[in-house]
Amino acid sequence: MIRVASIALAAMTLAACGDQTPAPVTDPTPPPAAEAAPPPQKDPLLSAVGIGVSDLAKSTDFYVNVMGMEKIRSYHLDYMDEEVLGYPGAESYIVLMHWTDGSPRNYRDLPIKIVTRVKDPVALAAKIKAAGYEVTREPQASTQVGGAIVGFAKDPDGYTLELLPHRQPTPPAN
Repeated sequence: MIRVASIALAAMTLAACGDQTPAPVTDPTPPPAAEAAPPPQKDPLLSAVGIGVSDLAKSTDFYVNVMGMEKIRSYHLDYMDEEVLGYPGAESYIVLMHWTDGSPRNYRDLPIKIVTRVKDPVALAAKIKAAGYEVTREPQASTQVGGAIVGFAKDPDGYTLELLPHRQPTPPAN
């Protein structure tokens, strides 16, 4: 009984005196913003395609300054040098490879096609020509592919570049 009375007295004393718990200290500095999580990687994802080039500096210059890509990374291996290039925000890349081990390589006119989508294929074709490279088909509508704009050009080693416009957004299904 005394114990119950002591607990009751303690409760009444606390109630009469008010809560004496110190107020929490507030930090005037706002908490750091949470870093946005990167978008989940697509699976599967074509990461990169490599092509052999006869002049690494010339091809890098072409893909960066004419095609509008950016240099992502360089590798200097015992047997080859590589430049990894991609469009800003890209998820897949082109790897320019040049063998330095003295092995004989054929870099010219191989049956390779690099397809790129850009805002203005006509302007890109003009830029390719202005840089001294060949445009083999001006970008224009092609009835063979449903009227889509298609153009073709060549890079410094004669690889075919297919120039297409950005895809039109697909309207959501109702």
